[in-house]
Amino acid sequence: MIPSFTAKSSDFQTYVDARNFIAGEYQSPLTSKETLEVLNPRYGKAIARVAMSGRDDVDAAAKAAAAAYPEWRRMPIRDRAYVFYVLRQLMVQHLEELTWLVSHENGKLYSEAKAEVEKAIECVEYGCSLPNIAAGSQLEVSRGVRCEVVYEPLGVVAGIVPFNFPCMVPFWMIPQAIVGGNAFVLKPSERVPLSMMRIAQLMKDAGLPNGVFNIVNGGREVVEALCDHEQIKAVGFVGSTKVAKLVYSRASASGKRALCLGGAKNHLIVVPDADLAVTADNVVASFTGGTGQRCMAASVMVAVGDCDHIIEAVRARAAKMVTGNDMGPVTSEAAAARIKGYIDSAERAGAKIILDGRKADPVKGGFWVGPTIIDNATTDMPAAREEIFGPVLTILRVPNLDRAIEIENASPYGNASSIYTTSGDIAQRVMQRVEAGMCGVNIGVPVPREPFGFGGWNDSLFGHGNMTGWDGYLFWTRQRKITSKWALQKDQTWMS
Repeated sequence: MIPSFTAKSSDFQTYVDARNFIAGEYQSPLTSKETLEVLNPRYGKAIARVAMSGRDDVDAAAKAAAAAYPEWRRMPIRDRAYVFYVLRQLMVQHLEELTWLVSHENGKLYSEAKAEVEKAIECVEYGCSLPNIAAGSQLEVSRGVRCEVVYEPLGVVAGIVPFNFPCMVPFWMIPQAIVGGNAFVLKPSERVPLSMMRIAQLMKDAGLPNGVFNIVNGGREVVEALCDHEQIKAVGFVGSTKVAKLVYSRASASGKRALCLGGAKNHLIVVPDADLAVTADNVVASFTGGTGQRCMAASVMVAVGDCDHIIEAVRARAAKMVTGNDMGPVTSEAAAARIKGYIDSAERAGAKIILDGRKADPVKGGFWVGPTIIDNATTDMPAAREEIFGPVLTILRVPNLDRAIEIENASPYGNASSIYTTSGDIAQRVMQRVEAGMCGVNIGVPVPREPFGFGGWNDSLFGHGNMTGWDGYLFWTRQRKITSKWALQKDQTWMS
C-alpha cells in the first residue's frame, strides 16, 4: 500500500521511496542494491530514492503479465473499459494529490502539473470510449460468404516514458493497450517514478487484476531487457531521438512492434501581418511552458521580413515572467548547464541575447534558467539546429516565406511547425509545404487532442502511425480476419 502524498504547496516535502509494482505488489529489486535520488528540481534536494532494477526484474514483470494476460483478454472489452471508468473517477478524486506529486517530482508549476493530470484523465476517457468505436467490420463478400475483422491483443507489451510528463505520457499508451486486452509493463523515467507508482495503487483500487499492469524502475539495463524479452510483443517509447533510434532498432531486431517518438526542433514562422497580441502571448507560452521541456515547445522563431514590432512584443511579454512563479525549474543541474552552454555559444558566435535568463536563481539549490531570447542567430549555430529542451527561443530573420519554409524543411526533425498570420492563403501555403507531422495556425503548441493521434515525422518518429488516439489502439492490437460460410449456394463462385 502506497500512502497519499500530502503536500498542499510547493514547500519542500519528502515522499516514500519508489519501488517496482509487479503482480499487484510493491517490490524491491530482486538482486540489485543500487538506488538513485529522486530530486525536487525546485530545491535540488531528494524527496525520495528509486531502486534501480535489472533484467531479472523485467523477467519477473513479464512473467506476471503473461500469467494475467489470458484471463484479461477473455474479458469483454466493455468489462475491461469499466475498470478505466472507475480509474477516471479515482484520478478525479485524487486530482490535487496527483497534481502536487507531479509538481514536486518534476518541478512543474501547480497549474502546469494540474493540466498534465487532467490531460492524463482525458486519455483515460478515450480508453473508456473504445468499446463504442473499436467494433470490427463485417460484410457479405459473396453469396453466403461473410468476411469479418476483429481486433485482438498482442499479449504482453511495454512502455518506456520520459521525465517531462511523468503522468500524462504513460496514459498515451496504457488505456489503448490494456482496454485492447494486453498486459502492460511500464518503465518510468528514473527521475520521476513517483506519480505512476501512486497511480498503480489507484489502478488496483479500480479493480484491475494483478499482473495486468506492472512497473519496473531502472535505467539502460531495464530498457534493453524490455527490448530483448521474448514474451514482450511490442514496445512504445517517448524520449530523445538518439535513444528512440536505439530502442526502435533493438526492439525491431527482436521481432517486436516498435513505435518510438524522438526529439524535435519546432519552427514558428511569423509574418508581419500576424496578430500582435495573439502572436506575442502564444509564442511566449510555447517556448516557456513546461520550462521549454517538451517536444512541442517553440524552439526557433523564423521572422519573415520586418517583424521587429512582433519580436519586441514577444520580448516584453517574456521579460515580465517571474522565474519560480510564472515558470518552474529545469530538470537537473546538468540540464541547466547544457542550456546555458547553448546561449553562451550563440553569444560568442555573434548572436544578440535580447532577453537573458542565465542568472535566474529564485530558490537556492534549484536548477534554474529564465526565459531567454537569442536574436540575429544564423542557421549554423547549435542553438538554431539542435534540441535545447529549455526556455530558449532562437530567432532567425529571413527575407521571404520560401526561405522560412526551406529552413524548416532542412531540419532532420519533423515534429511540429506553426505559422502566425492573418492571411488564409499564407497559412494554407505553409501547411501544405512544411515537413512536420503536427502543424498549427496561430497555435504554438499544436497538440492533437483525442481522438486525433500524436506523432511527428522524420527523425521525430520511428515506426508507423501515431502514439495516441485510434492509431494507438491499432498499434497495440492486431486484426483477425474471419471468413465463414454456412450453406451451399446455387450460384457458386470461387469462394464457394
